[in-house]
Amino acid sequence: MLNLRSTFDLQKDVIQILERDYPAKGTEYSASSKVEGQVQIVHIERDGHILYEWKGTSETSIGGYDPFTKQNKLLFTFDKEVCVISCSVNKERTLLAVSILQDKKRSTINEPLRAVSKCLTLLIEIHPINNTKVLKAVDSRVRVQFLYPHSENTAVLESHLLLISEDSYIEQFHISLSTEEGYRVVIKNLDRLAKDRVAEDFTWAQWDTQAQRLFILVVTKQSCLKCIQFYPEHNFETLLELPLVLPTNPTTTVRLVNFGYDHYQEEKKADEGLNMHVLTSKTGSMCVCYSHPVRATEEVSYTVAFVHRGYSKTFTVALEGAGAPLLNQMFCINLDFYVAVCLPGHYLHFINTRHPDLACHSLFLSGEDASIHSLNPNSTVLSLSEAMVLDVQAGKVFKASISQSSLLELLYKSRQDCHILAALHCAVIYLSSDADVELEIMRWMCENVTRLGNFDHVQEFLLASLYGKIRLQSLCLDKVLPYTTMVHWEGEIPSVTCTTELLSQPVLREKARNLKGYWEELHWNMETMKYLDAVPNPRYKNNLISGEWTKLLAEMNAEEKKMSTQLRHALENTKKVLSIVDTWCLDKRVVPLFQEEDNQQRVLIGLMVDKLREHLYRHVGHLGKKKIDTLVVNYVATLLELVRQILETMWIKYSLSFQVLCFKQQGSSAEWAVFHVMSKILEAAKGLCLPLPPGFHSLHTVLGVRCLPIHTFLLYIDHGVLHLTETFVTRLLKDLDNSKANEQLKFSIMNRLPESLGQKIYQLWDHPISSACIARNYVQNLLAKLQKKLSSYSTERERSFLQPEFLPLSYLAKTLSDVENQALNPFEEQENVDAHFVEEIALKQTFILMGFEEK
Repeated sequence: MLNLRSTFDLQKDVIQILERDYPAKGTEYSASSKVEGQVQIVHIERDGHILYEWKGTSETSIGGYDPFTKQNKLLFTFDKEVCVISCSVNKERTLLAVSILQDKKRSTINEPLRAVSKCLTLLIEIHPINNTKVLKAVDSRVRVQFLYPHSENTAVLESHLLLISEDSYIEQFHISLSTEEGYRVVIKNLDRLAKDRVAEDFTWAQWDTQAQRLFILVVTKQSCLKCIQFYPEHNFETLLELPLVLPTNPTTTVRLVNFGYDHYQEEKKADEGLNMHVLTSKTGSMCVCYSHPVRATEEVSYTVAFVHRGYSKTFTVALEGAGAPLLNQMFCINLDFYVAVCLPGHYLHFINTRHPDLACHSLFLSGEDASIHSLNPNSTVLSLSEAMVLDVQAGKVFKASISQSSLLELLYKSRQDCHILAALHCAVIYLSSDADVELEIMRWMCENVTRLGNFDHVQEFLLASLYGKIRLQSLCLDKVLPYTTMVHWEGEIPSVTCTTELLSQPVLREKARNLKGYWEELHWNMETMKYLDAVPNPRYKNNLISGEWTKLLAEMNAEEKKMSTQLRHALENTKKVLSIVDTWCLDKRVVPLFQEEDNQQRVLIGLMVDKLREHLYRHVGHLGKKKIDTLVVNYVATLLELVRQILETMWIKYSLSFQVLCFKQQGSSAEWAVFHVMSKILEAAKGLCLPLPPGFHSLHTVLGVRCLPIHTFLLYIDHGVLHLTETFVTRLLKDLDNSKANEQLKFSIMNRLPESLGQKIYQLWDHPISSACIARNYVQNLLAKLQKKLSSYSTERERSFLQPEFLPLSYLAKTLSDVENQALNPFEEQENVDAHFVEEIALKQTFILMGFEEK
């Protein structure tokens, strides 16, 4: 599941070059194995430059590999064998800092009292190789790290070096440089280098190479995680302090993370100390991952503190294999939206860092599913920045990612809801930019719509896809837009139990709140969580608009011609949405959608735009009116486009054509499959009150006529599964003849039409039944209007009873007025109806009722 793409291989990229270009003095390498054991990676810089140690017969060299030019360069050579425990080169490749271990045995009998320090830290000029400065000569091990400031100035004549001591202090050296003879870079004031004390009394430290941040853990009465930010102008400042409750006492051994790898440390000491990692992303998330002491060989525990969310989760995993695991082998990889926690040979846990509330949105794998074949079984694995992984023993660097093929395979083969839901969200959101993956997910969904479970596959796909696409436009939207239908998860995740605890409130310094980039996003995330905890229903729920939708539909179907402001705005919103959809993938469309006026869906589309816009104005109004308007229209347009893509996936899969719109043929098994998928889409949309593309209901009902028995088809209409539209009924009346079966179908459908639609449709059907209905409706409307006029006339008489009136003359005038009105507009809105027609129909109906003539 974890895909590791090799970006550097010590054997191919270095050793083979060393054999060819740097043969050892007085020897010839006849086998690569002899060289391989003498070359090892020491450090990887921010720009990807890889530093390695190479031992010859009587010398030790330090080389560098440039990943961009694929070239190796010899940086420095010691004229004797030394043990390099740490090294770093500055950004300009003019200075090299090295820490080496010295043999404390006396070299000669003439120096019996000479003290030899265990660790020697050197600063060396390498452009060209010139002066060497001893920075430290102590018994504790010292790591070195040059700062890589974010600066475009290529002529920087100053470098800054961190010295990290296992005696729990960190110093920063400021090194001024000068250029001599046009190319020689030398250190100014070599004997008097300025330095600052950055930190002290810490028990754990981690260097964030990309962001140039230092995380340290200080333990007094309580453990406190601090973040120190380094700036390009060589200043530094503590920006964050987070109290932590750790499961073990971290004061026994100092542990250093991401300062390179010390190949000469004692194995027992390497296993000691707190195994903790801090993972950050540009989206403003911060996760602190640490393991717990092993209390039983059958289970392990680890905690992930979601600083941006304000709580932590502790996971306890029941191990399948026997034997006590080595927790120092557990490593974490930052995959931006996910954090991968891996204990090789036991489990692989992809934890959703943006939405960690429900365990079903994180993917837990064990056994063969969790195996990582690219790594050696007994290798030491280091997690680096930018999802990079170093296999120390193999000498390989990998770029980690979630395997799309393995994820899709898991979707198809898994039968557990927790795996399906987690894999679906991971594939839709993490791999959202890959159109092929989205197409494959649609195929899987269409093949599995009948699968029963604790969630609706179509609803989850629609919401997750919408969230994955729209969140890229603005990071703050993931706090207010829906991403799942699941409110609670009561299912079990095999082998895993989880507990949640609130974190202490982190202290974010005032300067951090004003900084752009990561600190701005982190501050926004923390403040947003406080706000959302205090606000009811912060996430948008479209099913709350169903009442207003019904009200607007009733208004639209009413006889009054004047629209309300809300209805007018809704229809204007719909025009904006459909105008955007009309510009997408016009050349690829094969399904007949967006080709008719569907008032029901048009009203819902516009209403959703209105309500979603109001929601965003209320919660993320800082984005501005123009951007919110664009986001909302795109959101609804994307929803309609997703439904179209699902249908086109099925359409292409079964090679359907426009012949499916013909009523005269029975539907095939392929059409039945498409009809079933459309029924599931309709059910999902109805549950969330989501709009569907205009034309969806007509196409769905056409397939229903072709695929279902007539009585079942009518039941589907009665239960709201199928919706009768003007387009469908019009096509049905024109395409089918008036045979007995077709006549029965038409009459059954006409009886189920809404009154407003029925009056239009009856005039299109040339049949005695429709003629009788037209005449009956005409007489009914005429009598109703006559009654209304008589009532109005009586009211006028009551109002004017005091005025003198000649009744015969008034009656005659009123009768003439009525005749005149009828002559001007005798049948109101009815078409092709005259008095003779009505008389004939009435006489025929009378004969039938009296039994003189059969119908």
